[in-house]
Amino acid sequence: MTEQQGGAPPDAYLEAEIHRLLAEDPSVAEQGITAVHRERGLVLSGEVESPHRREEILRRVAERFPGVPITSDIGVIRTQAPSQVEELP
Repeated sequence: MTEQQGGAPPDAYLEAEIHRLLAEDPSVAEQGITAVHRERGLVLSGEVESPHRREEILRRVAERFPGVPITSDIGVIRTQAPSQVEELP
């Protein structure tokens, strides 16, 4: 695979490579993140369960693609137990 400036692979392979990186890394094991290579860098989007997980994803991608600007559009889903019982009719 040839690489573009900044160590990033061609756009056609970028999303698949990041998806594989995040899914196969046991400390992340995340499949719901998408990547789009734009003119000014890489945009990661999706939703995760904690700010720590988001930071770990950003760290792993930055390590793999040093020198490529990364923008995060990764939201954090608040996962909490229901505060009240749901009653069905």
